[in-house]
Formats: sequence, structure tokens, C-alpha cells
Amino acid sequence: MNKILPVLTVIITIFIVWYIAAIWLNSAWAYDKAMREGKQLSSIELIADTWSQDKPKLPAPHQVALEIWETTAEKKITSKRSLIYHTWITLSATLLGFLLGTSFGILLAIGIVYNRVMDLSVMPWVIASQTIPILALAPMIIVVLNAIGISGLLPKAMISMYLSFFPVVVGMVKGLRSPEIMQLDQMWTWNASPSQLFWRLRLPASTPFLFASLKVGVAASLVGAIVGELPTGAVAGLGARLLAGSYYGQTIQIWSALIMAAALAALLVSIVGIVQRLTLKRMGMV
Repeated sequence: MNKILPVLTVIITIFIVWYIAAIWLNSAWAYDKAMREGKQLSSIELIADTWSQDKPKLPAPHQVALEIWETTAEKKITSKRSLIYHTWITLSATLLGFLLGTSFGILLAIGIVYNRVMDLSVMPWVIASQTIPILALAPMIIVVLNAIGISGLLPKAMISMYLSFFPVVVGMVKGLRSPEIMQLDQMWTWNASPSQLFWRLRLPASTPFLFASLKVGVAASLVGAIVGELPTGAVAGLGARLLAGSYYGQTIQIWSALIMAAALAALLVSIVGIVQRLTLKRMGMV
């Protein structure tokens, strides 16, 4: 109960602030409509109106919850109106980009740690690559790949990979270099080969750093997949839902897609956390 109570307190506070903000932001339209109809709104009527508008500036939490329910439980998964369908489209690009980014990041980190030239030449470029705004880079990646006949899932996955590989590189470089000199000297005393030094010391020592990086990387990969759907005018995916909602002023649709994206990110990070605990427990590190 001591762990649940603080979480519930924060959630309740967020909902209270959200409902109050909905009244404040949507009241202008309610007053304007009442003025045109020659009516005087009471406080109860004002609250009821601001929490039930079709296209509010800020939808109330129950409106977002109802939209999520209608587009998940009441729609077939294969329907293009289903939020689950759009979530799966985004998730597939996220997972592919995360897999590519993680693999590339680990290989690059190993090269940086074991090769002085790569450390001095590649690492600065890895850091500099993250200074380019992804919103500016995403259209260029999509246009270039489309020009060579690559479209569909892969361009979005490439954008996800671009965002997810960086935390993996940084974390793995730090982790592979984490063994102390005394530990390295002991391995050399035992006449360990470079491969034994890597598999039995450096890689196990880097595992906690890797999982910390993967949590950041999987969330960044999801952001990349959503961003990759925006400049293409995609017809499927959470990014497409956000884009369609912005075109037609459907703020409830926008917020439902945002909440679904946040829930998906939380789920992915939780899965990485579970794998982390199981792995570290098996390695005897927790």
C-alpha cells in the first residue's frame, strides 16, 4: 500500500489538473455559443459543456477514454478505424528499427573500444549526428530511400534506428570500459586471450549499462517510427492518426493516439526491464 498510494496520488492530481484545464481552455467556445443563443450559462452548465464538446481545445479524460474504447474494443483489429491496427503498424516499425539500432550500436561500441582510430574518428561523429533535428532529417531519409525503390516499413525503421542506436553506443562504450585495471590485470595474469577478456569480463560488466541504454533506445525508436509516419502522409500508424486529427481538428483523436503511444512506450520499457531483471538475476548481479 505504501508503494501504491504515492502513484495513486500523482494520477489523481493529474486528472484533477486535466479536468480543470479542460474547463479553462474550452470555456471560450462555450460562452461564445451561449452568447449567440442568448443564454446565460450557470457553472454546472459551463462545466458540462466544456467536458462534452465535439472538437475541444483540450478534451476531458473521459472523452479520450471513450474514444480509445470505441476504437479498440468496438472495432475489428483489421479495420483501419481500429487504434489497435494503427498501433501494430507503428509497433512493427519500432521493433525493426530497435533491432537494427541495437545491433548497429553494439557493433559500433565494440569497434570504438577496441580500435583507437575509431574512438578518435567515429565517436565524435556519432555524437554530432544527434544534433540534427529528426524532423528535418526524416523527410530526407524517406525521399532518398523512395528514390532507390525502398518504401513501406523500412524507411520508418531506419528513422527509428537512427534515434535508438545512439544511447546503445554510449552505454555500451561506458560498460565495456567499466572493468577496473585490477580486473584486467588478473585476466592478463591468467593469460586470457582477447576474446576471453571480452566474453568473460567486458561483456558481463557492460550488461547493466546495455539494459539501461535499451530502455532509452526502445522509447526513442517508438518516437522515430511515429515521426517517420508524419512527413509521408501515411494512412496507417499512430503518426497517421495524429496527422489526420490535426488536419480535421479532431483533438480527441489526437489525444487518444498520444495516450496509446505513451502506453505502448511504457509497455516496451517494462518488457526490457523484466528481461533485465531476469538476465541480471541469472548472472548473479542482483
